[in-house]
Amino acid sequence: MKSKLYSTRGLKALVALLVFLAGAFFMPAAAQDSTAAEAASAAVAEVAQVAEVAAAPAEESAPIDPVVVGLNTLWVALGAMLVFFMQPGFSLVEAGLTRSKNTANILMKNFFDFMAGTFLFWALGYGIMFGAGEFAGTPNFFDIDFKDCMSEMGIPNYAFLIFQTVFCATAATIVSGAMAERTKFYMYMIYSVLISVVVYPVSGHWTWGGGWLSELSIGSYDGGFHDFAGSTIVHSVGGWMALVGAWILGPRVGKFGKDGKARAIPGHNLTIAALGVFILWMGWFGFNPCSQLAIASVEDATASTLVFVNTNIAAAVGGLATLFITWIKYKKPSLSFTLNGVLAGLVGITAGCDAVSPVGAALIGLICGTLMIFSVEFIEHKLKIDDPVGASSVHGVCGFTGTLLTGIFAVDGGLCYGGGIDMFLVQLTGAVTIGLWAATMGFIIFFSLNKIHGLRVEKRIEEEGLDVYEHGESAYN
Repeated sequence: MKSKLYSTRGLKALVALLVFLAGAFFMPAAAQDSTAAEAASAAVAEVAQVAEVAAAPAEESAPIDPVVVGLNTLWVALGAMLVFFMQPGFSLVEAGLTRSKNTANILMKNFFDFMAGTFLFWALGYGIMFGAGEFAGTPNFFDIDFKDCMSEMGIPNYAFLIFQTVFCATAATIVSGAMAERTKFYMYMIYSVLISVVVYPVSGHWTWGGGWLSELSIGSYDGGFHDFAGSTIVHSVGGWMALVGAWILGPRVGKFGKDGKARAIPGHNLTIAALGVFILWMGWFGFNPCSQLAIASVEDATASTLVFVNTNIAAAVGGLATLFITWIKYKKPSLSFTLNGVLAGLVGITAGCDAVSPVGAALIGLICGTLMIFSVEFIEHKLKIDDPVGASSVHGVCGFTGTLLTGIFAVDGGLCYGGGIDMFLVQLTGAVTIGLWAATMGFIIFFSLNKIHGLRVEKRIEEEGLDVYEHGESAYN
């Protein structure tokens, strides 16, 4: 009865939060509705103007090539589909590396991340991320036409929206694994809402939205903070929030003995965890190469395929580094560590996959795959933070590290290529700033939720499993 009461209160709290968010932006929405007729008239006039331009002589204005637009749109749509397919990859990795009694709970959280993220990013997050503004953009409630993607990038507005939506969902779902097996579902829902409409869009506005980090210059380097596909913007944001959330939540029952030493709690199915990593590896071929947002020209095709090669090399070397280091360190090559080694290489290369050579990609994979092992041990044994899937290390630490390594290995401006330390300092500034933003917001969100209603399920529920108590059904029967 007590659990049902808490679930009802949690649902009411979530509904209240959604109502508050809608109310906060009601006036901008009303203002937009009042000018709908004017916008429609302007759109008709714009279409007529485009038709006139297309009919004008070539020397006055080059018409949009429908074949180029079609190819680029198809490329971005393919990328969106592949990044969406990373959601089942995350689900399988998290489920496989945890216990079977919590599988349905993990799957439900991953579904909610994408469902809520899709709606809320469309409603508010997209405007906050890409709208006009200093600290954050104007929400533009449910309106995406404030940004002319066709003239800026040669793709329709809807193509850019769906591509950015799947990235937002990826940032949200990273936290799920670090807080697995002991978090109240409705409390997790509130976090998921807040990262989709506040945390991720604001830091995204500073970088991909044309904010201050995108224009940051230090010394002779004026290229701005470089994070091509999101080592920091997506993965590090999720990773630092995961670390803070797992710290506030506390370790699982039985994770640490009376002597303070960590005890292994094996996952129930390494087979599905391995399948999940293969799916994520494939999904990254949309995450990184398709972030070029174009494929129709020779330059774009060359750039995209370089990103493709660099992404694959970093993943492979990250996995190999982890395999051999664990073989030396633990006398056996660890599959679970190797799976995270692959992911560490993928996360690390994501920032500079367009800017480094294949040799640089291999070095980034090597460094991140190696660092991940020691980061997992440090967080677990020294900090006494229980992260069941290593999300904090893979996404937070390796995302941060890969961003810094871009300033070292970038062919144009990197330290190893004669560019001096200036680009590295820009990368460091961006990675630290966004990391502090994510960690601070994570602390505010999780600390507040924990004080208001408690993040954690009762001990009895944790011991018997969240599936039946939180969802009324089990993943395995």
